[in-house]
Amino acid sequence: MLGEYTVTGRRAAEISASIERAVGGGELAPGRLLPPMRELARTLGVNPNTVAAAYRTLRERGVIETDGRRGSRVRARPATTAREYARIRVPEGVRNLADGNPDPALLPGLTEAFAAAAGLADRDPVLYGEDEVEPELARIARAELDSDGVPDGPVIVASGSLDAIERVLTARLRPGDAVAVEDPGWGALLDLVPALGLRTVPVRVDDEGPLPDDVRTALAAGALAFVVTARAQNPTGAAVGAARAGALRAVLGEHPETLLIEDDHGHAIVDLPLHPLAGTTRHWALVRSVAKAYGPDLRLAVLTGDAVTVDRVHGRQRLGPGWVSRLLQRAVVRLWTDGAVDVPAVAAAYRHRREALIGALAERGVSAHGRSGMNVWVPVPDETGAVARLLHAGWAVAPGARFRAAAPPGIRVTVSTLTPEETGAVADVIAAAAAPATGPRYV
Repeated sequence: MLGEYTVTGRRAAEISASIERAVGGGELAPGRLLPPMRELARTLGVNPNTVAAAYRTLRERGVIETDGRRGSRVRARPATTAREYARIRVPEGVRNLADGNPDPALLPGLTEAFAAAAGLADRDPVLYGEDEVEPELARIARAELDSDGVPDGPVIVASGSLDAIERVLTARLRPGDAVAVEDPGWGALLDLVPALGLRTVPVRVDDEGPLPDDVRTALAAGALAFVVTARAQNPTGAAVGAARAGALRAVLGEHPETLLIEDDHGHAIVDLPLHPLAGTTRHWALVRSVAKAYGPDLRLAVLTGDAVTVDRVHGRQRLGPGWVSRLLQRAVVRLWTDGAVDVPAVAAAYRHRREALIGALAERGVSAHGRSGMNVWVPVPDETGAVARLLHAGWAVAPGARFRAAAPPGIRVTVSTLTPEETGAVADVIAAAAAPATGPRYV
């Protein structure tokens, strides 16, 4: 079953290390089926519980995955090969529309906010044992959540959206559990789920968000959690509207024990209302990051949810980093209270840039998606060829492989800094790159 490779070891740690070395060295290829636990135990002369412990360790490290009676196999994409490696290198002189960053010109200045926070820290330093959440930050965040119809729940702070999502998943799930995720969707999340030893169940997405029938199928098949992007979905720009939210609530109502995680990272950069799903299930969490509106280096996200889930996350956080710097929290409060970001203006700027590119592509016969946020998703027949052709013409875009599991190929174009003068030019090249290949085919 393992070809020429022989698993060695007498203890669980030795067996798991032997298998992981083989995976890392290429002797055990992605997708390779591992021996049943009892069979490997007989071969090694150990107790089956020892092999079970070794396999459990490998699942938790994201090296293997287990699918019930089908057995355990090497993951198709080991956790050590993150999708971030699919980033293209942007040569000097090439216009970068691949990075997913906000427009620096729309980000607020930070000097006054941090100076004010530092001055407050000098007068009233935060010491061990004090509250982990800045009271004013919690008050403002909760008021905004209330105004958006998010159910009542405690507020805590994490180091960005991905940190918050990881903490919620690990607080509620065990290795081997399945998580329904958007496809195409956020590449970092698609890597995180298997890295935690969890199984990914792709759910298709359109401009209104996840397709309800796909979500129903995933949950009926045993997915215990569902992660959905409320607005500015990366990479497609999808936003959950009122009708789609109603349909998704109906599906979730059929599975009330589902762990629902909503990522509202588009808060403060979009002009579409939030239609929260929170509260439909017993266990839920909603995350809001400040990265897109105030700057990616401000590693802060607000997390709310049902009391038990938030308490679990908070308790585990105390045993790790302890808390997110109150100095940072106070600076964010100052940015909020000063109105440092003109939300309608920022949302309008990104909307105009998206709509300009989508319109220009439509004029050239190319369908594209970008209902909200700062990205446009363009389906293409040959993803690699399209990226290469654009790069050769002086434009860097992100390959869809960074964001896909089973979805068809595409490219992501970040329009946050795209100027009106550039829109037509890049649309011309994308239209040419998105055209079906012509000429003879050789098979």
